[in-house]
Amino acid sequence: MGTLRIGTCSWKYPSWEGLVYSSRAPGNFLEEYARKYNTVEVDQWFWSLGRSGAGLPRRETVLEYDAAVPPEFRFTVKCPNALTLTRPYARKGETAEPNPRFLDPGFFHGFLDALAPLVPKVGLFLFQFEYLNKDKIPGREAFLERLGTFLDALPGDLPYGVEIRNPRWIDGPWFDFLAKHGAAPALLQGYWMEDLAGILARHGGRIRGRACLRLHGEDREGMEERTGEDWSRIVRPKDGDLARIVPELETLVDTLDEVYLNVNNHYEGSAPLTIDKIRRILGPGRDREAAVRVRTEGSPNPGA
Repeated sequence: MGTLRIGTCSWKYPSWEGLVYSSRAPGNFLEEYARKYNTVEVDQWFWSLGRSGAGLPRRETVLEYDAAVPPEFRFTVKCPNALTLTRPYARKGETAEPNPRFLDPGFFHGFLDALAPLVPKVGLFLFQFEYLNKDKIPGREAFLERLGTFLDALPGDLPYGVEIRNPRWIDGPWFDFLAKHGAAPALLQGYWMEDLAGILARHGGRIRGRACLRLHGEDREGMEERTGEDWSRIVRPKDGDLARIVPELETLVDTLDEVYLNVNNHYEGSAPLTIDKIRRILGPGRDREAAVRVRTEGSPNPGA
């Protein structure tokens, strides 16, 4: 049986007061977060590609995050979009030049160097791709050739995950490709993607080692308008989704080494409350097993 880590996508939300934090402005958001959860997804270094260059993490930020969490804590780090965009984002009516850093192992090594103090606590380096039409890449075969070459050039002792947003490309051969190149699938529930439970029911047996499931929802702007960015309550329940997804999640945990479940506020309105619902569905046996594991690893909060 593998390790299940459940956490949120990002963490600095004052409206989580009482759910995660002791106040709306705790001294250190991440330090308090790590008392309740043993994993989190870092989004901030993804938005790196500009029209004139690409940024890397600041060392002081990396050191701050490393100091805020215990040794057993794990980050899902979304790698810079300088690696996953074929072209920088362009204004309407403009065409951007090709991105020379697209799937460039050298740029990833620079990112890795900038992140060095935190690397032992990275549970997954996540490469997230946008929907790839023929204006961005000739087709699936060309993408897989580039991606395979890239993955094979990376350090072999680090954990990688790949998320694509071309629904028709997520099939049996896709999972076989990832297994061949030593990468985990990152699967998204939301936007225009196929239902996560259905994908896992058909292809979960092809996954090897680890997996990452990301609950995002289909309407980011609508959720922000509906909540007023107060992420302290469920505003769009997805109990039907969860009833289908959680049994598939349990199967993955039984067969893989490690599974990450990363929950976004935009999924139901409050990631911490969604996680509470998931834990109730998992039942006391799973909760007890998770609590024992976290206590053994030394978390300050055995209920994580």
